Amino acid sequence: MLDSLVTSKTRIKLLLKFFSHANSGYLRSLAKDFDESTNSVRVELNRLTEAGLLLSVDEGKTKVYRANERHPFFTEIQAMVSKFLGLDELVEKIVLRMGAVERAYIIGDYAKGIDSGTVDMILIGKNLDQDYLNFILEKTYEKVKRKVKVEILEEDPGDISGILVFGK
Repeated sequence: MLDSLVTSKTRIKLLLKFFSHANSGYLRSLAKDFDESTNSVRVELNRLTEAGLLLSVDEGKTKVYRANERHPFFTEIQAMVSKFLGLDELVEKIVLRMGAVERAYIIGDYAKGIDSGTVDMILIGKNLDQDYLNFILEKTYEKVKRKVKVEILEEDPGDISGILVFGK
């Protein structure tokens, strides 16, 4: 759906990154995460910034980008991205009913803006309801038409490369 509206794959990846949650990033890390050249990422960051969809802040010598929450279309773009990823269903069905989830990440292809048919998630929290998770994964597939794989960690290792969809 999103790829038929937006023709640049890099732009889709950036929209997914910044509008799926309050994520931020800088040029080199985004290029590495997306496995793209810094030039192609820079071009799209500039376009999205010029359009007012992204804000950039200088932190030392590094320019950090994030979504402009005051943009008139922020809510609509965020809703489109959420529906594209099926995140609204995943967060509601899995994260909010699992117990004390501290953070939830989308990793893998979906974090890179690629609809591979499998959504990989990492949940961070203690004493999460594994039985409920096993039950709800089958139901979630029926709703979002994508396989969902979830890994549970008790503590955040701090080096997860993905999109934070729940928590801070």
